Amino acid sequence: MTDTLFTPLTFGELTLRNRIVMAPLTRNRAKHEDDTPYDLHAEYYAQRAGAGLIISEGTQISPQGKGYAWTPGIYSPAQVAGWKKVTAAVHAKGSKIAAQLWHVGRISHTSLQPGGMAPVAPSALGAASKTFDGSGFVETSVPRALSLDEIPQVVEEYRTAARNALAAGFDAVEIHAANGYLIDQFLRDTSNLRTDTYGGSIENRVRFLRDVVTAVADIMGKGRTGVRLSPFSNANNVGIDSDTVATFSAAIDVLNAAGIAFLHMVEGQTGGPRDWPADSLETLRDRFNGAYMANNGYTRETAIAAVAGGKVDLVAFGKLYISNPDLAERLAADAALNPLPTTGLYGGGAIGYTDYPTMADAAA
Repeated sequence: MTDTLFTPLTFGELTLRNRIVMAPLTRNRAKHEDDTPYDLHAEYYAQRAGAGLIISEGTQISPQGKGYAWTPGIYSPAQVAGWKKVTAAVHAKGSKIAAQLWHVGRISHTSLQPGGMAPVAPSALGAASKTFDGSGFVETSVPRALSLDEIPQVVEEYRTAARNALAAGFDAVEIHAANGYLIDQFLRDTSNLRTDTYGGSIENRVRFLRDVVTAVADIMGKGRTGVRLSPFSNANNVGIDSDTVATFSAAIDVLNAAGIAFLHMVEGQTGGPRDWPADSLETLRDRFNGAYMANNGYTRETAIAAVAGGKVDLVAFGKLYISNPDLAERLAADAALNPLPTTGLYGGGAIGYTDYPTMADAAA
């Protein structure tokens, strides 16, 4: 067994200096008035640029795509300008960064939507989940179903977001199709009750994913496009599909047909047990033709073993990157990790965001 986790990797149009990925982490620190990232974000991401690839926090493609207070967007000139500072800071440290393109669908609240309107979803089914409205966690609002003529408009918002990601200097994009957000809502028969061409059969339910992937890859290039899936997760109460392997096999076929660079897979329950029916995750993993990025509860030891075993190309770490800005360096050195904090996770400024000690700090 070799420590291939720490060796370079080339896939699609990307070459990374190691196979450690910083996973997307919602931290709710965009400017309150316009959801713009700024200098603090540049510092935060640059601190974590030891990773071969950073995937940005979920970044809404439109005002309607927003589901949590103070999350950044990528639809306005000011937001693009803010992200330019971030990508420049990461590139100066020698790493690569991808923008995670996000539309939350029904995981929102009317207070976060333009004009106080209801959120949108494939079907008018409430999630009975929670979101952060800026003062606390509140139950998500019941959505309205997107009309058939609105769906192409949302696809165009993804296309524009990809164009903005290019303009902002991102090396790649990740389409967020996991964790019970809009694309995941279209995929599953628990949340998609449509009877038109975007609902019913598996072929119809993967259509929205196909439309979005096609639009984004057309702008970004297939070699710089990835997708995140979470087939076995009930995050945001999305419900487990009645035939998970069949549905997500069809979804992965969409990704293969588009020739995208990577699949970012949440293995099991998001932030919870690594649990799935026997051989089902393995079946989906082996079906994908590009680079496979594993996520969920990995340690240094399991990540090294997974990559050395040849079935996993990259491993994404989320929570560990909150309090360990130099996580990649710590993993390479087999050094102790800072504990995860209990405060400062959502909202605020530098405290709990950019003030964690590195190994160099400790040595000094």
